Amino acid sequence: MASGDLRAELECSVCLNIYTDPVNLRCGHNFCRVCIDRVLDTQEESGGYSCPECREKFQDRPALHRNITLRNILENFLYAHPDQEESGVFCTYCVDSPVPAVRSCLLCEVSLCDKHLRVHKKSPEHILCDPTLSMESRKCSVHKKILEYYCTEDETCICVSCSLAGEHRGHQVEMLDEASEKKKETLRNVLQKHLTKSEETEERVQSLQEHRRKVEEEAAGDTERVTVLFRDLRRRLEDLENRVLREISGRAERISIFIRDLEIKKEELSRKMRHIEELCNMTDPLTVLQESDTGDLCDTKDGDNEDRERHEKLLHDGGGLDVAGISHTLHTGLSDIITKVNVYFYIQGAADILLDGNTAHNLLQISDDRKTVSTSDKYQNHPETPERFQNWSQVLSSQSFSSGRHYWEVDVGGSERWTVGMCYPSIKRRGNHLVIGWNNKSWGLYKEGDQYGVKHNNNEVLLPLTNISSNRVRIYLDYEAGQISFYDLCHPIRHLHTFTTTFTEPLHAGIWVPKGCIRICGGNREM
Repeated sequence: MASGDLRAELECSVCLNIYTDPVNLRCGHNFCRVCIDRVLDTQEESGGYSCPECREKFQDRPALHRNITLRNILENFLYAHPDQEESGVFCTYCVDSPVPAVRSCLLCEVSLCDKHLRVHKKSPEHILCDPTLSMESRKCSVHKKILEYYCTEDETCICVSCSLAGEHRGHQVEMLDEASEKKKETLRNVLQKHLTKSEETEERVQSLQEHRRKVEEEAAGDTERVTVLFRDLRRRLEDLENRVLREISGRAERISIFIRDLEIKKEELSRKMRHIEELCNMTDPLTVLQESDTGDLCDTKDGDNEDRERHEKLLHDGGGLDVAGISHTLHTGLSDIITKVNVYFYIQGAADILLDGNTAHNLLQISDDRKTVSTSDKYQNHPETPERFQNWSQVLSSQSFSSGRHYWEVDVGGSERWTVGMCYPSIKRRGNHLVIGWNNKSWGLYKEGDQYGVKHNNNEVLLPLTNISSNRVRIYLDYEAGQISFYDLCHPIRHLHTFTTTFTEPLHAGIWVPKGCIRICGGNREM
């Protein structure tokens, strides 16, 4: 069998090239593994599979079996004809038995094997290139001449006529090889950048995959904890509901009990009245006088005052809800439930936040209750202390937090520019870049004009806010988790941003207010 005929038998019907890693289907037809996988992937979307060669249908995606015999034939053929695998272009002059071409001549528009290449003309106009079947694409469509130059202005390949007399006359041109090398250099640089980005992306993917595994492990435990918690909360709510319903229904039940008691007393009075009437109707004085229980019969004060008070109380107790009593029961019960939640999640309420006057800048005034800080037009002449901020209108809290989960809230409606957040006690008190968030010792949420953002170590993230709708901000600290979060206390509460790090010092609440006032809301409240 001629090599050309054998090659035709070794071609994949999908890619029309020599098989690569040949596999076969149950029907017996062979394909490149990559080619048939791609075809089956496409067919998967239509819900059925079939052989591209004979159209035999398969109910399920057919298994691919490696054709070892065909693989061995391929290896022997390619070893005997090494050029077959590379180009698939045959010598134009070897008509009896196809021989692979090693070069193509663009001038003559022929492909040449080694033998015919040796006798081919070597003059400069005979431009040789790698074996190709598409020679027309390498010629100018206007002048039908070989493309030898590259116009850098129009970024296109041109022939000599284009550069001398055509529309590209006077343009900057380069030889194809020179322009190609420049483009390759540019592409290599781009490739290097892509490689760097690809490596960085892969690192991020691996980092996130590892983080996802940890999150999934934690989520499994958290899911179990929350399920147990809500089961307990439902039980507690049901108990509280039953207590309230018992209180509501108990009022009518108490009246029924009193009515039953009065009915018993009424029966007892009727008995006494009948006995007295019997004594009054007796004609024998001795019998009347010798009656032993007349003292009991004559007692008319048997619980009258108590019954009267009880009667009046029940009559004047309206038929509506006992709002005060039920409210007390609900508040007590719900308070117990919230305490249970806090204990379950180990959430500690922050101590009542108080501002430390020893840290306040001399243009700041601290209210008597140490809850409000406001700016003043007059220098305050506070005592000189190492803790006092010298260059910026800031103040810290007297309390610090080195463990647990805490939060505090501020009313920011009294100022157009402000920053609230948390700081290490080691934050510098004089010099530049001391505003909360402008250094690596603090984390802050700020407002500048109409712009809101968060900042740490002078790195900021702008927030898509037009306003803090409630004028109240919550700052939440989870020390062990290394998180500081900010919330807008609108309804529902809106999460603004969370910083995550590893804390190395205790944290103080901090406020920067260059003009206006900021008020700390409330006292000790557990979250």
